[in-house]
Amino acid sequence: MPIIIDGHNLLHTVRKTDEELQSISDIQLCQVISRYLKLIREKGEIVFDGTGPKDKSGFDNIANLEVLFVGRATDADTVIEHKIRLNTAPKRLTIVSSDHRLRKAAQARKATTLKSEAFWAGLQKQFSRKKKPKEPAEKRRGLNESETKLWMQFFGLEQ
Repeated sequence: MPIIIDGHNLLHTVRKTDEELQSISDIQLCQVISRYLKLIREKGEIVFDGTGPKDKSGFDNIANLEVLFVGRATDADTVIEHKIRLNTAPKRLTIVSSDHRLRKAAQARKATTLKSEAFWAGLQKQFSRKKKPKEPAEKRRGLNESETKLWMQFFGLEQ
């Protein structure tokens, strides 16, 4: 399910709701979202108003996330609305924004909508999940001959 994110809307939400991230940059936000998308095996787009930083090289190695700065002639909301309208499978889309205009446009095409606060909370929850420890290779491979002999001796089952 492709995800389209209203960049500045999410950035504002993160800065407002998380004291530790009040100075998070657009590049840092994209890096976090990229890690999240990789974790959930999904692809997404983040759309920002304006032209962005002069040096955009920080966005070069961001996987699973296309970063778009719309320039001065339009705004991110208009571009996202256009993407929603043109999408051939809008029911598979997820739009991340707390902006009423975008949520309404997404709902009109039956796309899923997530408020920025809910998306960020879900992202943090996914990162906080503990990974299951890997099984030891010995479990699948079995014990070698000397280990088997040692355990046989330990349990008094010598042959």
